[in-house]
Amino acid sequence: MQALRSLIYTTLFVLVTAFFGVVVLISALLPLSIQQRYVIPRTWGLFLTWLAGAVCGLKYVVEGQENLPSQPFISLWKHSSSWDTLAQMFVVPPAAWSLKREVIWIPIVGWAVRTFNPIAINRSAGHPAVNQVISQGRERLASGMGIIVYPEGTRVLPGETRKYGISGALLATKTGAPVVPIAHNSGYFWQRRAWMKYPGTIRVVIGPPIDPTGLDAREINARAQQWIEAKIAEIVAQPGGKPD
Repeated sequence: MQALRSLIYTTLFVLVTAFFGVVVLISALLPLSIQQRYVIPRTWGLFLTWLAGAVCGLKYVVEGQENLPSQPFISLWKHSSSWDTLAQMFVVPPAAWSLKREVIWIPIVGWAVRTFNPIAINRSAGHPAVNQVISQGRERLASGMGIIVYPEGTRVLPGETRKYGISGALLATKTGAPVVPIAHNSGYFWQRRAWMKYPGTIRVVIGPPIDPTGLDAREINARAQQWIEAKIAEIVAQPGGKPD
């Protein structure tokens, strides 16, 4: 039965995402700012996370919202499923997404993403990609947008971690923008590149902001990674932290 529910949800996910992609492309023709148009991807994320609960029994809670700074900030997210891509739209205020440039080449959806001025990098470019995040990130922060970074660069399996990339932390040292670590256990219920969704409750926990003053990028990364990985381990160790 759960497999059928997951199949139904996956089908609806594709259809809903295509629909919202078209809406975004139409809205981009209107004289609206990115912040004003951000209601569309926010609604997309909220609707599909609600639908996951209604169809698959996969619900969520968000904790630590009092830790969100009032000024634009850089959020470092654990990336373990497509679910966190939905959640990033409404857990934090409007933000520019740092992503691999191949995403914006996807018909309709990628074109829609491009209208929000993401920081689309060539992950194999090395130092030039880091410089791009810093230069474009500085512009986005100055415009009032936050920055969303997946420091591990790609989705990782539950319980695993990769070396954190330096770009987000380095941007913080260059701009003084606080860094907010965000942990969650979504990968246990909605695994990487898998269509099966398991019932339960995903916990998203927003950590205390890290003030970059007096820190170098490696220290910021170390603090963020330590907090994120420890918090995920704590969530998973508790009852309901992963599927039975």
